[in-house]
Amino acid sequence: MAVTKVLVVDDSLTMRALISGALERVPQVEVVGSASGAAEARELTAQLNPDVITLDVEMPGMSGLEYLAEVMDKRPMRVIMFSTRTEAGAEDSVEALRLGAVDCFPKPRVATPAELNKIIAKLGKCIKTARHVAPKSTAVVAPVDQAQFDWNGRLLAVGADTSNTKALFDLFGSFPVNCPPTLVVQHLSAALAEGMVGKLDEKVGPRVVLAQDGMAVEQGTIYFASPGDAHMVVDGWPSGTIRLLPRDAVVGERPSISVLLASVAKAAEGESLGLLLASGSQDGSAGMKALMAAGGYGITPGSGTSSDFVLAHGLVTQPLPAADLPRSLLKLFCK
Repeated sequence: MAVTKVLVVDDSLTMRALISGALERVPQVEVVGSASGAAEARELTAQLNPDVITLDVEMPGMSGLEYLAEVMDKRPMRVIMFSTRTEAGAEDSVEALRLGAVDCFPKPRVATPAELNKIIAKLGKCIKTARHVAPKSTAVVAPVDQAQFDWNGRLLAVGADTSNTKALFDLFGSFPVNCPPTLVVQHLSAALAEGMVGKLDEKVGPRVVLAQDGMAVEQGTIYFASPGDAHMVVDGWPSGTIRLLPRDAVVGERPSISVLLASVAKAAEGESLGLLLASGSQDGSAGMKALMAAGGYGITPGSGTSSDFVLAHGLVTQPLPAADLPRSLLKLFCK
């Protein structure tokens, strides 16, 4: 297995030492350098060519968010952010994900090995997974004019994880106000979910909400499942209704992408389309197969090894070009 090279960026010498020391204990992860700020990080990135950067949100001079925006604009890379466990920290984390960060982790309240050990296993796994995630540029797609969109009655279900946040902002930013009714399960921490939905609702044309039991599924609205103790499903189509089911986790996930897709397959049959962004996750494959077996249409972004995998294993009908995913997808919902 290839080694993942990491550059640690934090203005605190203590945190740099702690993060570097902890990551050095993770198999197949090598810390190739550390930097105290953006200027040093630029130099070391050019010299060391790391696979992944860990970056503190709060730094003097150029902040972590400002540097992240620069990176994604000039040289897109895989970046994992650290932020504080505060309301402002949650907002910063959502903004970092919107800019293209792969994931965000809470910075330990106290700079001790014991505190860092609480997240190191998940962080190490995230770093190794990030190596296979395509870096996200800051390019955006202009929204489709609602006058040019004539909905054909199909229902859209989307499965995503934290690393797909930028892709969701890009996708929904292209949607017209009268977009197809869209149900989303994103593997995202509860601390970030409300901020994610609020930021999307602020930035995109359609209405974006956290799903509640009994909500009608309507055109022009994007419904996000809340992280917690219930799966989101749709009951009936057309005139569908959202139901939240407090059932066991599926492949460790609740809410589950597969549960959503299977419910859409049953409710809407051939009038449904599933978009699987979290193609490297175990969750989603069973639901996508059920949706396609019921006559629905399965889509994944068409670039990289993950899309090749899901296509080869019959999890999607076809990949769509990643660069043109928003407009190509919307064409499938036009009369």
